[in-house]
This record gives sequence, structure tokens and C-alpha cells, in this order.
Amino acid sequence: MIRCQLKNITVDFPIHTVTSRSIKNSFISTISNGKLTNDQKFPVVKGISNVSFNLKPGDRLGISGPNGSGKTTLLRTIAGIYTPTKGIIDIHGRISSLLDVSFGLDPEATGLENIRMKGVLMGLSLSKIKSVEDELADFTELGEFINLPVRSYSSGMNMRLGFAVSTAIPSDILLLDEWLSVGDADFSKKAEMRLNKMMKKSEIVIIASHDQKFIKNTCNCFLNLKY
Repeated sequence: MIRCQLKNITVDFPIHTVTSRSIKNSFISTISNGKLTNDQKFPVVKGISNVSFNLKPGDRLGISGPNGSGKTTLLRTIAGIYTPTKGIIDIHGRISSLLDVSFGLDPEATGLENIRMKGVLMGLSLSKIKSVEDELADFTELGEFINLPVRSYSSGMNMRLGFAVSTAIPSDILLLDEWLSVGDADFSKKAEMRLNKMMKKSEIVIIASHDQKFIKNTCNCFLNLKY
């Protein structure tokens, strides 16, 4: 059965080279938006502390909290990017993470080559990639740029390409960090429709957002992280 269960998850980021009374210590504490402590052999930035929840199919979890409270850290931990310092994660189901959709694009490869490479990394078969690449290329509205190296793209074009690939296949568990805004008004509307369809097809959705109204209207479970 598809599920996402966290038990007392804590994520610490150790700072091995900082002394407790240094200027560098204070600087790192400021730029990390984290909680710097010295309760171990070396200082650590507290990402999240003792987070627990149990989600089942149909659940939509909204995560709120001020900047630095650990919303993105929590999503990255669920996605497997960060390893918990303590606690247990029990996840059954395919995870699709829309945390940084342009991450992993090869600047020297063309847009079409990146579609194929990211498809393979997402676990798609070559036949499946072939069957969707034309639709993805059309969706990006990149035109002839789809055959040019990604290094020639603007940041908006990168976002379009990454978003198209990241939403190519349905997921069991969907992770969102804020509501995505991709491109101009017309493309953003098209992207929103695509994302809404993906959310409806996903068994579990986890969204981090500052927009309390959006979370209230979208979610049935709520988690407020404290700084």
C-alpha cells in the first residue's frame, strides 16, 4: 500500500571547522537560516527536529512555517536528498519531486537530449521516452531552441524544459516547494493546468508554502514548522 510515514525525523548539518566563538560561526548561522547549536562535539545547524506524520492515499499535506523553519529541508529529506540524523522514514510508492525542476540539466546537451537523459534518470524506458518526447518538446514552446545546447537558454527556458520533463509521468507521492510559476502568463496557466492534473493523479501530495489560503483550500492535513 502506498504510504509516507515519518517518525521523529531530525536532520542536522554538522559544521566541522567552526569554533563556537568565531565570527565565521555567527556568519554561517545567519546565512543558513538554521539553528546553530554546540550540544555535540562540533557545532551543527538544525534543519528539522522530531518531525512525525503518517500519510495514506488521498492525503494532501500542507507544510507551513517561517523562512528557515525547515520546509525545504523536510521535502528534500522525503525525496532522499538528505539523510536523517535520527528517526525513521517509511515510504512505499514512486516519488516525483518538483523542488528544483531545472536541476540536473546538462548545459552542453540540447533540450531534446536532456529530455531523453532526464527520462532515463526518472526510470522511463526508451520506448516510453520516445512516445512522449514530441509532446514534451511541444509543451515547452521552445521551438527550434529544443535542438540547441541548454547553455544558450534563458533561466525561464530552463524552467520550462525542466518542468515539462518533471511532470512527464504520474507519481504516487508528489512533492512541491511553493506553487510553481513558470514563464509568462499564458505558459504559467498551461503549466498550472498540467500540475493540477498531476496532483489529482497522485495518491499523496506534500506541499510547502507560505500561502496559508492555498494550503487551506488544497490540503486536508497540516504541519506548521517552528523556527
